[in-house]
Amino acid sequence: MGLSLIGKKIGMTQYFNADGVVFPVTVVQAGPCTVVKKKTIESDGYNAVQLGYGNLEVRKLNKPMKGYFKGYNAEPTSSLKEFRDFDLSKINAGQEILVTSFTEGDFVDVTGVSIGKGYQGVVKRHGFAGGPKTHGSNFHRRPGSIGMCEHPGETPKGRKMAGHMGAKKITTLNLKIIKILEDKNLLLVKGAVPGHKNGIVYIRESVKKNGSEKRNV
Repeated sequence: MGLSLIGKKIGMTQYFNADGVVFPVTVVQAGPCTVVKKKTIESDGYNAVQLGYGNLEVRKLNKPMKGYFKGYNAEPTSSLKEFRDFDLSKINAGQEILVTSFTEGDFVDVTGVSIGKGYQGVVKRHGFAGGPKTHGSNFHRRPGSIGMCEHPGETPKGRKMAGHMGAKKITTLNLKIIKILEDKNLLLVKGAVPGHKNGIVYIRESVKKNGSEKRNV
């Protein structure tokens, strides 16, 4: 069975192993996840497993989602995500996927939405040096020239300019699982994980460390 879970980023802390070595770790509440639907080539044209995570009151669902969960006899969840790397022969609808799917020492890829930083200028967004800080220069944190003269007389596509920063889907590869707290459904992953505290993240078995084919996240 492929290893994939939906989780929630709790925050960062330190972990000391038996030798007294300290590791910076991100605490992730991984699962438990419920198999809401199993998709097959015969019924949907491809193989996949749809996992649900997080309890949700029925009154907070709209009518289409109420019918969706009712149709599959599944409890409502706050998050749904498809994964295509499961062995369908070992998966059934309604099955619960736990944090014990992983083992300590495994490498995982974690996907999340980075922290949004709003609308930023070129100095913060792209690392521009800016102009002189002295009085009278009238050029401090501006982008400078962005166009051309008479021909072709337009701003080329891809020019680094001010704009919205952050809030993008990011996948961090090859993070090592340092510790698993089974009773609390927690993974302690070495290093930083994308997103803010309490943000939803997707944990998958590492692509590169296991020599697997590239997958869409």
